[in-house]
Amino acid sequence: MRDFPALTTPRLHLREIVAADVPALFAIHSNTEAMRWFGADPLQTLQDAEKLVEMFASWRKLPNPGTRWGITDRANGQLLGTCGLFRWNRNWRSCAIGYELAPAAWGQGLMHEALNSMLDWGFEHMALNRVEAQVHPHNTPSIKRLEALGFVREGLSRQAGFWLGEYRDLLQYALLRNERPPLSGATTP
Repeated sequence: MRDFPALTTPRLHLREIVAADVPALFAIHSNTEAMRWFGADPLQTLQDAEKLVEMFASWRKLPNPGTRWGITDRANGQLLGTCGLFRWNRNWRSCAIGYELAPAAWGQGLMHEALNSMLDWGFEHMALNRVEAQVHPHNTPSIKRLEALGFVREGLSRQAGFWLGEYRDLLQYALLRNERPPLSGATTP
C-alpha cells in the first residue's frame, strides 16, 4: 500500500485528501448538522481541519493502518466528503468503515456509490473478510445505506461513543466477504 489507491466511479473520483482540501473539510466538519452522527464534535478552526488532513495521512503509516479517501465530483473536482477503511487488523482480516458527506450532496446516492467502490477495493486489496460499522440508532439514512450495501446488524454497544457532550449508544453492523455482492465495476485509474 505505498501509492495512494485512487478510485473512479461513474460520478465520483476517490483520491488522497490533501492540504488544499482544508477549506472544504472545514466546511463539512464544522457544520453541526453534518457532524450530528459522525462521532466527533464539530471542528472549530481551520487549524483543526489541517490536523484532520494530517491524521488521515498518518493512517497509512500506522501498524494498524487505514485509508481515507476524499470524495470528489468528477465533473468539477469539488470535495463532497470523505470515506475510509481504518483500524485494519491484518491478522483477523477485518477493519472498520467511516464516512461523511456535505449536506448539499445528501440524498443523491453519492455515498452509496463511493462506499461500493471503497468496499470492492478493500475486499480485493486488503484481503478483508469483515468490515465493521457503528452507527447511531437514530441515523436512519446511514442505517439504510449500510443495509443496502449488505451490512447486517449484530447488536447494540451501549454508550460506546461520546460527542456533543453526550454518551451515545451505537448499533454494530458488519459485512462479510461471502455476503458481498459481486464487484461494482469501479476502477482504479
